[in-house]
Amino acid sequence: MIEDAGRIEGEAGSPEAPPSAVSGATAATLSPEELDRLTDDIIAALKTVYDPEIPADIYELGLIYRIDISDERFITIDMTLTAPGCPVAGEMPGWVETAVLAVPGVSGCRVNMTFDPPWDQSRMSDEARVALDMW
Repeated sequence: MIEDAGRIEGEAGSPEAPPSAVSGATAATLSPEELDRLTDDIIAALKTVYDPEIPADIYELGLIYRIDISDERFITIDMTLTAPGCPVAGEMPGWVETAVLAVPGVSGCRVNMTFDPPWDQSRMSDEARVALDMW
C-alpha cells in the first residue's frame, strides 16, 4: 500500500507530491510495477483537470485527498473543492471520472466529494504556488 499522511511517494515539500494519499492493491493480481504505472498514469490524468477559475490543475492544488486502486483496477478518488459553493461543484466529479476512465487498464472509477477536512492553501504544491504567484 502506498499511503503516507498526505503525500504520494515523496517527502513533505516535494514538488511532485501535493498533499494527498494513494493506496493500492498489494495482492498478486496487481504487481508493484503495474501499481506504480497505474498510479503515475492516474496522476497524469488528474493533472489535465482544471478548475476553470484557477490556472492550476486539481492535483497540484491539493484537491485530491485519496486515490485507491483495487486489485480489479477500480479507482476510488476522494476529493474536495476550494470552496463548498464552487460554481463547478456539480461538474467537477464528472470531469475527474472521465479523465481517470481514459487511463488504459482502469476498469471503473468513483469520485467521492468531501469537505472534511476543508481545503486550504497549505495543500497546494510548489508548482501551483508558482502558477498562482502565491509565495
